[in-house]
Amino acid sequence: MLDAMQPHMREARTKGIPVLGAGVIYPVPESVFLCEPFELPEFWPRAYGLDVGWNRTAAIWGAWDRNSDTVYLYAEHYMGQAAPAVHASAITAQGDWIYGAIDPASAGSGQIDGRKLREEYSKLKLNLVDADNAVEAGIHAVYQRLVSGRLKVFRTLRNWLGEVRIYRRNEDGKIVKENDHLMDATRYLIMTGMRMAKTAPYLDEDDREYRRATRNRSTGY
Repeated sequence: MLDAMQPHMREARTKGIPVLGAGVIYPVPESVFLCEPFELPEFWPRAYGLDVGWNRTAAIWGAWDRNSDTVYLYAEHYMGQAAPAVHASAITAQGDWIYGAIDPASAGSGQIDGRKLREEYSKLKLNLVDADNAVEAGIHAVYQRLVSGRLKVFRTLRNWLGEVRIYRRNEDGKIVKENDHLMDATRYLIMTGMRMAKTAPYLDEDDREYRRATRNRSTGY
């Protein structure tokens, strides 16, 4: 029976990983894209994708190795029912110089309309641009990177892994819109964010020594 399964399903079954099979959107074995965290080179450009709402706000950060055209997902933000200022503080902590791609139509239940919510985040000094929200094109772009090994994911991103394992289509072929906030943010990052990715601003030697002493060994910050 295992021999007849698709590779991603076989790996999930043998390792006891929860995954929904029939309509899975990214049928790629986790062994293809998971990697151990490492200190990211400062010269790799970075960006993030942002999906906002009251029930859940999610952001995913990527660093781009231009030599191999590989994007590494290295950090995530995943929090619900908090004011924009709380999310903005967590986002800028990853680097206030990093640009993000946000869903132009995003809004949570009971919130102000998406446009005003986006403006709220801009007022909080986030560097944001509207993401290309072509869903199927975005899914295809993410899948092509995953299956070719050009999208790697730090295995410490537990919320991202929790979502990708259940990201699926229903029997009508429609995407199940549940627990997919980081999946949406990943589309925004790949479709738009990486086009505006930038490297960290120049630091003098004192600043560099301070960063080395205080950085997170997994993310480089």
